[in-house]
Amino acid sequence: MDNNKPFKIFVVEDDDWYNRLLVHNLSLIPDYEIESFTSGQECLKNLHKQPDVVTLDYRLPDMKGLEVLKEIKAINDEIQVILISEQDDIEVVVELLKHGAYDYIVKSSDVKERLLNTVNNIRQGSRLKKEIVTLRQEVKKKYSYQNTIIGNSPAAEHIFSLIEKATRTNISVTITGETGTGKELVAKAIHYNSNRAKKPFIPVNVAAIPKDLIESELFGHEKGAFTGAAFRRIGKFEEAHGGTLFLDEMAELDISLQAKLLRALQEKEIIRIGSNDPVKTDCRIIIATNRNLLEEVNAGNFRQDLYYRLFGLPIELPPLRDRGNDVIVLAKHFIQAFCKENQMEERTLTASASKKLLAYSFPGNIRELKSVIELAVTLSDTTEITEESLVFGGQNMMDTLLAEERSMREYNIEIVNRFLEKYDNNIKLVAEKLDIGVATIYRMLKEEKTKL
Repeated sequence: MDNNKPFKIFVVEDDDWYNRLLVHNLSLIPDYEIESFTSGQECLKNLHKQPDVVTLDYRLPDMKGLEVLKEIKAINDEIQVILISEQDDIEVVVELLKHGAYDYIVKSSDVKERLLNTVNNIRQGSRLKKEIVTLRQEVKKKYSYQNTIIGNSPAAEHIFSLIEKATRTNISVTITGETGTGKELVAKAIHYNSNRAKKPFIPVNVAAIPKDLIESELFGHEKGAFTGAAFRRIGKFEEAHGGTLFLDEMAELDISLQAKLLRALQEKEIIRIGSNDPVKTDCRIIIATNRNLLEEVNAGNFRQDLYYRLFGLPIELPPLRDRGNDVIVLAKHFIQAFCKENQMEERTLTASASKKLLAYSFPGNIRELKSVIELAVTLSDTTEITEESLVFGGQNMMDTLLAEERSMREYNIEIVNRFLEKYDNNIKLVAEKLDIGVATIYRMLKEEKTKL
């Protein structure tokens, strides 16, 4: 859509004096392009000129205003029609509005002000629509397959193929992979390239929401449903209506809530806390996890029936260390993006720097690579990024950690904090990684806070 094209208005009025009056009033706005007609047929024959607005007299010599309105809407529903007439029968007005008229203005002394205000409102709405369309196009471009899966390895091509298959239907999708492999990006790529792209994409990090709040977060609650529920809250299922609900860290969902989620998926309806009335929902479900859900089922941590309901199309994202030369492709992409964002001269990787990147295992995957590259660009004094500029998170970590004498408790807290940062504050996962109790982590964090 061209935002610079003139705003075109057709005036359809058989009374010559009133026709000229309307044209004059509208012409007071310099960038309005006005064209006038005295019959309905004349107007319809010129609709190929794509007016934005048609002002239409209800009583024309050849056609009734309702007939012209229906014809206009059948040809191009985007054209807004304003009826202007001496007719003030409320039933007629209701009928016209029912068939798509934007407004009905009775011929009177204030017609000029009413008309200019109405046309201005239409124009503002038209601008907003164009901005929304442009934003949607930009979002779709941002999450196109090529911009989501950067690389040319067989693993990247396979992911590309699965994303394309996922966009063809509304099948549930399960995305697995280590932290930092880009699971949410893949979920967005599926959504914004599917037939649900114009509806919301609602992400929920299950692990980040306290156990006692997750039900309200997903299903919503009524006013007074519990202490502190001062107003009705719409849950994420309702927010995602018509679009996609992305449930990240799905393995962390408490088993007591899994039955309610299963019911919501089977019945395609939810019940807000404090209500008995079901609310119909229509949202596609995409889940992500860095755990093996089938193993969680076998361990009794995840319902088998929910597992099979959610599983759908599986997409496993490989760790960066298994994607070969994609490391260099991604590194160059991050260099270009960071330099452009910060208005810096673009950098290039030296052969030794590329070799160093390929030799590193990247436990933090793509997220870690991005951080390493952005730091390298910042540290480089020339247009070349050398191996000296590449600083990995694990390098000299022990030397740094031991450089300052601390107590064992302080070292333990430092380790816990590093793991919490690495795993997005997922306390349950960190407890498993460090082989300590969740309560121990909470106690250590409380002690640290008290000390501060």
